[in-house]
Amino acid sequence: MAAKQKTLEDAFYETLKDVFYAEKQSVRALKKSAKNAESDELRQAFETHADESANQVERLQQVFEILGKPARSKTCEAMQGLSAEMEEDLGDFGETPAADAVLIASAQAIEHYEIARYGTLRTWAGQLGHQDAVKLLEDTLREEKKTDELLTQLAERANSQADQGESEGVESGSGRSGARGRAKAK
Repeated sequence: MAAKQKTLEDAFYETLKDVFYAEKQSVRALKKSAKNAESDELRQAFETHADESANQVERLQQVFEILGKPARSKTCEAMQGLSAEMEEDLGDFGETPAADAVLIASAQAIEHYEIARYGTLRTWAGQLGHQDAVKLLEDTLREEKKTDELLTQLAERANSQADQGESEGVESGSGRSGARGRAKAK
């Protein structure tokens, strides 16, 4: 007996389950990032996007409803890898002048993954005639792009501060010590 031919509708549903998992993981990663951010501005950006991401999870549940399918997630290997990399970076750079810069880089990797997935889902929803889903996915895609732009701005400052901190640490023979909350990362 031949296997059932997979369709674009199948791909849409499977990718939706993948991004549902990824978005829930993103909420956790953002909360952890906020706790480990040195800069108040960066901490606030992570907290704000964690709230947005919780709303994005709700939007995804609405998309599942539009499809008449249960809101289920499937393990997203990409998000697991990105989260593991963030954990490793927090351990390696948590008490260094580069901590916020590295944290932003990890967050942007997650954002870029989500932007790619939401862009694909939005396009497929349109092709499949799920116009209500297109609107929900477009709203999320817009938020993800806005967050990425903000992280880019924050990265420019954090990268500069990290570079200056490293120069100062070399000149004085000491690095930054006692960074608030870094021990929590491990």
